[in-house]
Amino acid sequence: MTNELSRRDFIKTSAVVGAGVSTALSASKVHGANDRIRLGLVGTANRGGQLMRAALEFDDVEIGALCDVDLSQMEARRPELPEGVPEYQDYRDMLDDADLDGVIIATPDHWHALQTIHSVEAGLDVYLEKPVTMTVVEGQKMVEAVNQSDRVVQIGLQRRSGDIYHELHDYVQEGNIGKVTLARAYRISNMYPDGIGRSEVSDPPEHLDWDMWLGPRAYRPYQDNITPYDFRWWSDYSSQLANWGVHYFDLIRWMLDEETPKYISAHGGKYAIDDDRTIPDTLEVTYEFENGGLVIFGHYEASGHSMFPFGDIELRGTQGVVYSDWRRFEVIPERGGQFQRSEPRMDPVERQSEQDDVTLDHMRNFLDCIKSRETPNCDAETGHKSDLFALLGNIALATKSRLEWDAEAGRFVNNEAANELLHYDYREPWTLP
Repeated sequence: MTNELSRRDFIKTSAVVGAGVSTALSASKVHGANDRIRLGLVGTANRGGQLMRAALEFDDVEIGALCDVDLSQMEARRPELPEGVPEYQDYRDMLDDADLDGVIIATPDHWHALQTIHSVEAGLDVYLEKPVTMTVVEGQKMVEAVNQSDRVVQIGLQRRSGDIYHELHDYVQEGNIGKVTLARAYRISNMYPDGIGRSEVSDPPEHLDWDMWLGPRAYRPYQDNITPYDFRWWSDYSSQLANWGVHYFDLIRWMLDEETPKYISAHGGKYAIDDDRTIPDTLEVTYEFENGGLVIFGHYEASGHSMFPFGDIELRGTQGVVYSDWRRFEVIPERGGQFQRSEPRMDPVERQSEQDDVTLDHMRNFLDCIKSRETPNCDAETGHKSDLFALLGNIALATKSRLEWDAEAGRFVNNEAANELLHYDYREPWTLP
């Protein structure tokens, strides 16, 4: 191996050698379990810090660079890292300068597409925190860019690495709970009365590059209840359908072997909470699959009682009802109703996982795939299909209509106003490749 061969080129090439393909490096060592992977962290606040710690649980990882538009967030990470880790406010400078194998991206949603596309174009593997993108067109372009590269991209839907869900998928697909006609999931948190509060327009703090934070989005004045965390309640930057719902959409379509919804409708509004949010405090979205079956997602932030006995999702089958989280699932037998025999239709079932931490295991899967060049547990296309539920639900809410989605064409067939919301005009100088 020549001195000019970079670390990430070595990782890529050594995986090919391991597959038995003849290359110029056929005599080199295959990238082993102890060879260190250098990762850059783009977005170092809340979730970024959590993912950084997850990566550093493994001896074969080091953090080779930090990037954040907010200098104070990078400063908060310094005590957790060796001295001298380079820091950047512009991720493009990091991609140009830093010697990295991959990046963890944990920025606000409106940045995900551009940063992932630019990262794979720079030859880096990517762990991208959910949701995948802010718009349908961004998702399509991102998947296209990833597919044209030879990069590993893992979407941070960590339940894809949950042992219990792999078991549940097989259990459901074997027909054990009968035909599933309804699946449900909820985001519930009573934020009444103040929510994220009300804040006045002000100058951004000196440690924050507000213009860079906004990126491709239209310029607007700074408010201190937008960043670093509260952007999730502002429709220009995220939504709770995207923040929480995408986890459950991914699980449900996986368990049911479904791809995308055919019909979508949404109802909701800001009914109770007096704050600056631009998304509802109460929302329900209904999705219908072409081959039959409904998915209901409720976003309730003005009342806090749980909808389920436990768990993240409910699958209502003709023979039994499933409740599940990443630790366990339970099946409650159905009984015959009107005009039917009343005895239980199956025995109750409970399965328990011995898994300790799905986030760690999801990160480990990403790291292993960097070395092996295999497809990770939640690749870009898988994540995009699940993200579509959130994006289409937000469009249904905005247009107050029942939408019909053509998955092959990537457009609505019955509402041109909805098609206008598949993307937005980027602010200069940003462009979507």
